Amino acid sequence: MVWDPKDPWSKKGDDLDQAFKQAQGQLRNLLPTGGFRNLLLVAFTVFLIWQSAFIVAPDEEGVVKRFGIPVRVVEPGPHMKIPVVESVLQPKVAKLHRVEIGFRTDRQGRQQMIPQEALMLTGDMNILAIEFIVQYKIKSSREYLFNVADIDDTIGKSAEASMREVIGKSKIDEALTTGKAQIQQDTQELLQRILDEYKTGVQVAAVQLQDVDPPEAVAAAFKDVTNAKEDREKLINQAQGYRNDITPKAKGEAAQLVNQAKGYAQARLNRAQGEANRFLATLKEYNQSKDIISKRIYIETLEDVLPHIDKFVMDGKGGERALPYLPLDRLSKPAPAGATQERTP
Repeated sequence: MVWDPKDPWSKKGDDLDQAFKQAQGQLRNLLPTGGFRNLLLVAFTVFLIWQSAFIVAPDEEGVVKRFGIPVRVVEPGPHMKIPVVESVLQPKVAKLHRVEIGFRTDRQGRQQMIPQEALMLTGDMNILAIEFIVQYKIKSSREYLFNVADIDDTIGKSAEASMREVIGKSKIDEALTTGKAQIQQDTQELLQRILDEYKTGVQVAAVQLQDVDPPEAVAAAFKDVTNAKEDREKLINQAQGYRNDITPKAKGEAAQLVNQAKGYAQARLNRAQGEANRFLATLKEYNQSKDIISKRIYIETLEDVLPHIDKFVMDGKGGERALPYLPLDRLSKPAPAGATQERTP
């Protein structure tokens, strides 16, 4: 028996060649003469159209580059470009971007302070750990993409410098209490001026303070100082409240006394004037009939001087004929309440 090494492989090779030739024949039958070239041409045309067309989303702007140089900016919608030669960058101009200064947030949402950025010196020589964020939007896509290499790092460094300048002009009490809003506004304005000078193409939307605290090493002592200041403010407010309560009362009482005095003075003045007018009127009548007025004044004076006593008035002739009478029975009786016993001469 002679061993033929081609025997086991030659049959398989013949089958493969035959199958390949059969496939080529079927392809020729499907495509007419020159059809393969036409298919390649159609595919190339579709490829060129696919490379030429692009769509810009509503929240984006399209920056077209030609050989790496920006040539135009297009609005949202479908557009065309030169394939291979031109490319498109589509930054999101409506998105609110965020830069953290003084701290970083990891993927789990945990925040970690960066002391090199957070520690700042106030105008009254106190140290504060300040953590804040900067929110911005893209206002010029061309400047944003091509004028600055690392835009977020540039904004972070500029924001840190702006905050240090503003904090350096502020006192610690302002940074911790009522001055936060003004610090945010001043920092935003200064940061915007710096970024405009760099031509970064961004618009600062907000600067928000997250945490403003003293360093951990002096936190306890600083807390005691803060509590003392709060107690002082509380006592001042209490004193002002007491003053606001007692002052109107004192003013009201003083006004009442003044009004009473004025009323008393006016009453005395009116009474004196009335008595003077009465005296003048009596004097006028007295000058007209002196005897009658004299007797009337005498009788009225007796009524005032000798109250609660029976009195009888008799003219001169009648008195001469009357018999003097002393009522001894009446003298033994007690006088009525409030009455004084007086004897007539």
